[in-house]
Amino acid sequence: MPPQTITIDARGLRCPLPALKLARAVRENGAGRYRLEADDPAALTDIPALCGERGWTLAEAGAEGFVVIA
Repeated sequence: MPPQTITIDARGLRCPLPALKLARAVRENGAGRYRLEADDPAALTDIPALCGERGWTLAEAGAEGFVVIA
């Protein structure tokens, strides 16, 4: 059975809110697979940096979303 993916909708939010929403979701739900939907161009640099700082795996990155394994 594939792992459950938790989706976080951060569309329309600007830096640093998408990263903060992702960090909060991981803190509240623990390790797992997360899909962050974000349309702020800054997220393209913020989310990979956050993953590097936290030791998370960035499985997918694109203009409209990210998949993170925390």
